Amino acid sequence: MNKLIVLIIALTLSFTGFAQDEEETTTSNIQTYTPSKLLKKGQWDIKFFNNLYTQTKSASSSGDVTKNLPRETYFTSTIDIFAGVSENSKLNVGLLIEMRSNVIGNRKSLDVFKFDGETNTARSGITSMAPAIKFNPLKNVSNFTIQTAFHIPLVDNETENGVFLDQTAYTFQNRFFYDYTFPSGDWQLFTELNTEYNFGEKTSFADKTFVLAPGVFLSYFPNKEFTILGFVQHQQRVGDFEQDFTALGFGGKYQLCKTLNLEVLYSNFVRGNATGLGQSFNIGLRALF
Repeated sequence: MNKLIVLIIALTLSFTGFAQDEEETTTSNIQTYTPSKLLKKGQWDIKFFNNLYTQTKSASSSGDVTKNLPRETYFTSTIDIFAGVSENSKLNVGLLIEMRSNVIGNRKSLDVFKFDGETNTARSGITSMAPAIKFNPLKNVSNFTIQTAFHIPLVDNETENGVFLDQTAYTFQNRFFYDYTFPSGDWQLFTELNTEYNFGEKTSFADKTFVLAPGVFLSYFPNKEFTILGFVQHQQRVGDFEQDFTALGFGGKYQLCKTLNLEVLYSNFVRGNATGLGQSFNIGLRALF
């Protein structure tokens, strides 16, 4: 997996040199190519996104909070690859790859990057792959799109020696994206509704559960290469296992060049039931060409 990550970064950075020489456009990629925007035929979109979540407290199923627990840290790295395939920019096809590294037992947060697999405290590996399509269902609303993916688990056991890695249930996922840019061009509202149905593995905690996860993001552009944003996200899981949480966060995006942009986000899990209440730190690189 480390070799795959290095290869993706190398391919991404290779486009930086010639992109700096291209003519400037009236809007940047971070303004134009939100998740609601589909690619033109022949375009590629590669996103390498990393999420580090760490917690020392949790909420029970009744919402009671327990603090000062042994630290647990969960690192998730995803590579999303999409290509434009239709003449009218109505359909994109893609592949989603997910890798995880988790440590428990009060180990340091950055120990997730050791990938040491230490018995009883750590696990890591490529955990799922998903073929995906992205399409525009409404002819006259180009900034509303749906992303459909089928996540195939690559994990044999969710928990080994007390360490959880990832779910073994299959996931049928639909994500609904919509954005609105205010007339001034300085503000942009982005909304997302993620839905998941998890099935196919009776021993999985996620089996026969349905997830509904809305999110709202408000961005301000001081200039076309940079944006700051704030967001609120909620997730509700119902079915054989019930869980919910709400997170608040902020961050920013910067267009390094016409091809490559950088994204940094922070979020805090402010409430929940049957869940951890920690913080997440996120960084992503995205190449559009």
